[in-house]
Parts: sequence; structure tokens; C-alpha cells
Amino acid sequence: MKFKFFLPSILWFVIVTVLLTLPGDDFPDSGFFDIPFFDKYVHFGIFSLLTFLFCFPFAITKSTLSAWKSISIQIAVYAIVYGVAMEYVQRYFIKGRSFDLMDIFFDSIGSTAGLLAIWELYILKKIGPDRNRGRNQN
Repeated sequence: MKFKFFLPSILWFVIVTVLLTLPGDDFPDSGFFDIPFFDKYVHFGIFSLLTFLFCFPFAITKSTLSAWKSISIQIAVYAIVYGVAMEYVQRYFIKGRSFDLMDIFFDSIGSTAGLLAIWELYILKKIGPDRNRGRNQN
């Protein structure tokens, strides 16, 4: 598997880590952040994209369906563990940030949504590396 396929996911992982470790005072005061539960939507989106991007390189390789499912589930679980760990980092090491169980919940359902999205695209639609949807394309 080529490293270049993992570059978007690694870049997104770095961006997410930076965003989750910003001190609470560094967030701008604007009406945009006053949307009810805005941070929960952000956690959902961050973790769904994180899981999707890390699963994508494995989806386009030629591997068995059961092996790919196993790898993608492991990636989703690792993303959830990362979300839990970041909540502890925010609680103990980041000024102005706190531990929030609802963030962990939305990290988890976001990661699950990313997993289901990649499964929808590459398992249920049967789009493989050759972009063949399982029917004769001749």
C-alpha cells in the first residue's frame, strides 16, 4: 500500500489534534459558535471524516471483504479511543478546556458514521479499485 494514500488522513489527524488541544481562550467570540450544540456537530464531523479518511486507502486495495471489514472496524475503534484520550488531555493539560462525556458520545457516533459511509461506498455499492460496480462494463 502506498504512503501517499494516507497523506490526507495524516494531515487531517494533525489538524484535529491541533484543534482539540487549542486552549479555550483561543476560540473567537462570534455568533457562529453560539449555535446550540455546535461543538457536538463539530466533534461528529471531525471523527466521521477521520475514520473515513483512514479507511479509504484500505478500501481501494485488493483485499478480501472480511479482512477489509476487520481493518475498518479497528480503525473506527482506534478513532474512538483517540477521542477519549483527547478528552483526558483537554481535562488535565489544556487551559480553558474540560472533559465532556457528550463529546465522547459524538466522537463515537461520528466515527461510526464514517465507518458506515465508507462501507456504503465500497461494500454495498461494490466499488473497487477499478471503479467497477460489479456489473459487466464491456
